[in-house]
Amino acid sequence: MRTLEEKGRSLRVGWGKRPLTEGDFERLCRRFRVTVTEMPLNSGGFYYRVKGRDHIAIDSRLSGVAKLKVQFHELAHFLLHAPEGGATANFLRVGQKTRVEYEADAFALCAIVPRRWLEERTVEEILAAEDITPDVLTERLGIYLTYGI
Repeated sequence: MRTLEEKGRSLRVGWGKRPLTEGDFERLCRRFRVTVTEMPLNSGGFYYRVKGRDHIAIDSRLSGVAKLKVQFHELAHFLLHAPEGGATANFLRVGQKTRVEYEADAFALCAIVPRRWLEERTVEEILAAEDITPDVLTERLGIYLTYGI
């Protein structure tokens, strides 16, 4: 997970230090020339590369933290798993969960729930003050306790 943390910090947007927003996602996609399309999907989203161009599709019915998690999950596929050439596609919640899916989830959770929250507040305080679901916080705590990020 060390490379995941290094990649997140190298973005210089506060990954892991503050909760990233939809605006941060949009700025990063513009910076890296990743085209984002929102449309009704059967999955939360997917990342794909065709003819050397990178794309992220997001289910237009998502909102709030669920949408942020999918956005940063798909961006993680671009940042961590994009091949040097050729076509590829990664779909959220389709098929078995692989190592790359776990990595993308971890990247997304660290993007939206900063480590500082976990170190300085109780679970109850976070849930009362932030727009975070108990499931998202539980997943994030697991990453923190397992990998220290």
